[in-house]
Amino acid sequence: MSPLTLGTRGSPLALYQAHAVARLVEARSGVASEIVVIRTSGDRLGESPLAEAGGKRLFVKELEDALLAGTIDLAVHSSKDMSAVLPQGLGIAAVLPREDPRDALVLPSGRAVADGDAGIDEALAGTPRIGTSSVRRTAQLAMLSPDARFLPVRGNLGTRLHKLDAGNYDALVLAAAGLRRLDQGARISALLPVERCVPAPGQGIIAVETRDGDARVAGALATIDDLDTGRALAAERAVVARLGGGCQMPIGAYARIEGDRITVTGVVVAPDGSRSARAEVSGPAHEARDTGARAAAALLARGADAILDEARRALSTVEGRQE
Repeated sequence: MSPLTLGTRGSPLALYQAHAVARLVEARSGVASEIVVIRTSGDRLGESPLAEAGGKRLFVKELEDALLAGTIDLAVHSSKDMSAVLPQGLGIAAVLPREDPRDALVLPSGRAVADGDAGIDEALAGTPRIGTSSVRRTAQLAMLSPDARFLPVRGNLGTRLHKLDAGNYDALVLAAAGLRRLDQGARISALLPVERCVPAPGQGIIAVETRDGDARVAGALATIDDLDTGRALAAERAVVARLGGGCQMPIGAYARIEGDRITVTGVVVAPDGSRSARAEVSGPAHEARDTGARAAAALLARGADAILDEARRALSTVEGRQE
């Protein structure tokens, strides 16, 4: 079989993910991949906050356009960057086993955090300058640290850590998965428990997107697809789809699978952390998508729609200032 053409962004993390998929596909199916780097709108934004520029889909649009045009056979993404509803004709064909989905608190080099929640509370006490460009993280952390100042931070991981160590921030909050994949796990000062900061839907999951009906590509990718991770991702994406949210909405969703059961934890938080809706719903693992939808329905019953309306108005105000 001729090599597959694999599209990816050019960041260090994206390239790590692309090579991980390519190696696994070749090892399991014997099919090689040719990696093609595609520069996305998100890559061209530089330091602009995502909420002001249109959200995280900016990191996948050009890859999806290339798939639809037939110039690549598959695209590798951080699944949390993908829209809850994919463009017509595209689908997620495979996911790799999930890395740690939690958010990580990262302090300047040389500073440590005491074990447990008390250590996290101490690190977030006072008026710390916390670097994060995530509306979801800001909203949830505002509940833990009401007087914190949240400052946007963009750039690749090395750039972010350099800014932290240079004194631009008192702490960063980043995905533990990205730190570990880039051999920076030692920089994790503390992992934020899911109970305190629910991860982004799909966080820690590498997803492979393809054209529907491409049997050649589907056959190769079937050899690497992880069933439990796929079910967890389906449940978490169902939460977002049912809520009508997007990448830049304050929505957290995390699904864990134990045996033949799946439990979905969801949260929607006001942008300033002043109020929240939370739900936890369980069901059969093979009904992952339905369980995620039921979790979203529970959130709506607890006022999530009003909170999301508030978040959309706040985002519209920010976007209006850019026009």
